[in-house]
Amino acid sequence: MTATAGTAPTAAPATSAASAPHVPLTSLFVRLKLSLLRNGLKGSSKRKAVWITSLVFVLVVGFFVTLGLALLRGHTHAGTVVVLMAAILALSWTVMPLFFPTGDETLDPSRLVMLPLRPRPLVRALLAASLVGIGPLFTLCLAVGSVLAVARGTAGIAAAVVAVPLLILGCVTLARAVATANVRLLTSRKGRDLALLSGLLIAVGAQVANFASQRLFQAGGLTQLEPVEAVVRWLPPATAVGMVDSASEGSYGIAAAQLALTLAALAGLLWFWERSLTKLMVTPDGSTLAAARPEKDRGRGEAGLWALLPGGRTGAAMQRTLRYVVRDPKTKSAWVTALAIGLIVPVFNALQGTGSLYFACFGTGMLGVQMYNQFGQDTSAFWMVAQTISTPREAYVELRARAGALALVTVPYTVLVTAVTAALLNDWPGFAGALGLALALLGSMLCTGALASARYPYSIPTEGAFKNVVPGQAGLAWMGIFGGMLASAVICAPLIALTIWLNVADHQDMSWLLLPLGVAWGTLATWTGLRLSAPTVARKLPEILLAVSKG
Repeated sequence: MTATAGTAPTAAPATSAASAPHVPLTSLFVRLKLSLLRNGLKGSSKRKAVWITSLVFVLVVGFFVTLGLALLRGHTHAGTVVVLMAAILALSWTVMPLFFPTGDETLDPSRLVMLPLRPRPLVRALLAASLVGIGPLFTLCLAVGSVLAVARGTAGIAAAVVAVPLLILGCVTLARAVATANVRLLTSRKGRDLALLSGLLIAVGAQVANFASQRLFQAGGLTQLEPVEAVVRWLPPATAVGMVDSASEGSYGIAAAQLALTLAALAGLLWFWERSLTKLMVTPDGSTLAAARPEKDRGRGEAGLWALLPGGRTGAAMQRTLRYVVRDPKTKSAWVTALAIGLIVPVFNALQGTGSLYFACFGTGMLGVQMYNQFGQDTSAFWMVAQTISTPREAYVELRARAGALALVTVPYTVLVTAVTAALLNDWPGFAGALGLALALLGSMLCTGALASARYPYSIPTEGAFKNVVPGQAGLAWMGIFGGMLASAVICAPLIALTIWLNVADHQDMSWLLLPLGVAWGTLATWTGLRLSAPTVARKLPEILLAVSKG
C-alpha cells in the first residue's frame, strides 16, 4: 500500500519490526561464533592448514590422554593424579586469557557495550559460545578420562555424568570471568606487555615444574602428593573430580558436600561474571576518565615515590630511565628476565644442594648488563636527550643518573638474593663477603657499561618482540657486552683473589672485610667509568645519535 497525505510513513516499518521473528540470544551467539571460526579460515590456505593441523593434533593427543587416564583405573594413586590434573587444568584456563589476550576475539565483551543487551542473558549466550572451540574439546577429553579413572559402581558413574559438564563449565566460566574483569588490561598497552612476558613466565614455570618433578621422584613418588591432593580436592572446580572419587569409595556425604561446593562456586563465578559485564557496559574507560579530570586533579599524585628522587636533571633522568622499565615492552621484558633468572639460578642450585653463596653474583651480573647500551634503549627519542648535552659535565650527569637508576633497583635486589641464598644454604657467616663481592661486581659493570654505551652504541628495533639489534650492528652489540663483561671480571680480579685466599687459607672469619671493600671498590669503579665516558659522549654525540636511530 502506498502512503497518501496524512498517512504516517512509519507504519509499515513498525509492522515489519513487530512481525520479525524473535531469535534466542544464545543460539544467535553460538552461530556467530561458528561464523567467526568459518570466516577466519576463508581466503588463507595457510591459516586453514594450521587450524586443521591443530584440531587433528588436539584430537590425537586428547585420545591418548583419555586412554592413559582410563588405564589408571584401579591404581592406588589414580584419585591423586586426576584431582591434581583438574586443578592444573583450571589454572591453565584462568591464566591463558591473560597471557594470550589476542587469541580469541570473543574474550573482549566491550565490543557489545553499544548493543541493547542485558547482562544475564548475555552471560548465558557468551558461555554457550565459549564452549565452541578446540580448547573446550580438549578439556572434554581430559574430563572424560579423569572420571573414567576413578568412577566405580552406580554412584560413581552417576557422579561422573554430573562431574564432566561441571568441570568444563567451571573452567570456561572461570576463564571468561577473569578475562571480563581484566578486559581493560587485556586490550591496553599493559595487556600487550603481559603477553610479551608470557614466554618468560612459561619458561620459568617449566623450570619450576622440572625441579618439582625431580624432587618428587627423589622423595618417593606420588605418595608425597597425597597431602596436597587432600587440600586441592576441596578447591573448585577440582571438587567435581573429587566428588566422583568420593562417591566411588562410598563416602556419599563427602561427595554431596563437594557437589554443593562445586555448584556454589559455579554460581559465584557466574554472578561475578555478570557483575563485571554490568560494570564494563556502564563505566567509561580509563582514558575517558583521565581526559575528564580537572587539570589540578590530574597533576595530583604524579609525584608519589618519584618525589624521593633527587631534584634537577639527575632526578629527571632517573625517573625517565625507570619509566622506560615500567612502560617500554622490550625494556620491561629484559628487566623481568634478568630479575627472574638472577633469582632462580642461585635459589635452585641451593635447593638442589649444589649451590654456593657466591652464585648470588649471577643475579647482580644479569642486572648489570642493563647498563650496556644506555642510549640505544632510548631509540630515536634519544635526539631529545642529545639536545641537552653539550659539555662533558652534562654528559657525566646524564650517565650518573642512569647508573643511579639502575643501582636503585640492583642494590636492594642483590641484598635480597644474597640473603635468600644464605638462608637456604645456612651460610650466614659468608653473607657479608658474598654481598661485598657482588656489589664490587655491580660497580665494575656500571663502569664498563658506561664505557660501552659511549663507544659501542647500537640501535634496538621497535618491531619484533625478540629482535634486540638491527641488522649490521650485531658486532657492536657483542663487542660492547662481552668485552665489557670480561673487563668487569678484570676490574674485580683483586677482590676475587682476596676472596679465594680467605677461603683457601681458612680465614673465613675475616670475610666480613669484603663488604666495606666491595662497596668502596664498586663506588670507585663506577665513578671512574662515568668520568672516562663523559668526554667521549660529548665528543661523539652525533655518531651516537646516528647509531641509535637506525632502528
